[in-house]
Amino acid sequence: MGGRRPGDAPPPSAKPAKKQRSFWKELPLLIGIALVLALLIKTFLVQAFSIPSASMQNTLTIGDRVLVDKLTPWFGSEPERGEVVVFHDPADWLAGEPTADPNALQTFLSWIGLMPSAEEKDLIKRVVGVGGDTVECKGTGPLKVNGTALDETSYVYAGNTPCSVDDQGGQFKVEVPEGYLWVMGDHRQNSRDSRYNQSDKNSGMVPVDEVIGRAIVVAWPVNHWSTLPVPDTFDQSALNDASSAAGALTVAPQGLALAGAVPFVLWRRRRTGVAGTR
Repeated sequence: MGGRRPGDAPPPSAKPAKKQRSFWKELPLLIGIALVLALLIKTFLVQAFSIPSASMQNTLTIGDRVLVDKLTPWFGSEPERGEVVVFHDPADWLAGEPTADPNALQTFLSWIGLMPSAEEKDLIKRVVGVGGDTVECKGTGPLKVNGTALDETSYVYAGNTPCSVDDQGGQFKVEVPEGYLWVMGDHRQNSRDSRYNQSDKNSGMVPVDEVIGRAIVVAWPVNHWSTLPVPDTFDQSALNDASSAAGALTVAPQGLALAGAVPFVLWRRRRTGVAGTR
């Protein structure tokens, strides 16, 4: 019993084990997946931006790289007071500014999110007022939102006053329409923000639809690394109460992409190896 009887057909020979592809043959697949993930991350999750001016000092300095959260707006979240946001130029605020001329490699790396875009006309400022708010500046300050004074010593550039004493926009009282934002730079005496664009088609306001996302962290250089939380002064309950009464933007993308691609390739290699030994 158990032996092969004369005349019986020989047992089928075992299939030869499938040869596992070398790492170098898997590398193009790994790179391709990483590039696709980087593009998806840039489009839907997070994107790096470079700070070109001193308008947000000392919160942000020239050359800093910030990571901008682009995910939460997809779920209906809108910018809130105190947040630092990146937004598309709403009405030629950057008219006359020099335009960068990137080479082909820089253009490609910007497209997939490995470098900040050199062609997009974007700005970064702090949200001071949202739809339904009344924002005003008199004298040198303080800045008031819905009649409540803000303590801005933690983020306004040292030596600056909250309000600028000039008749070109430094003194104002505005009501922010629904769907718009009033934004200001932290370097108050060196920022062309909502105050100085009140003659444009939006009266200096930024449409919420033009906001790319909230800047959440300074990622580069390393010695500037920091998060960008909302200052405590914007947590005053009086701000929201008054607003209700009134009727009321590199971990860099490529790093995340590579981290997502490696497990997929390792799983595929393991699966191929297991199938070949059965």
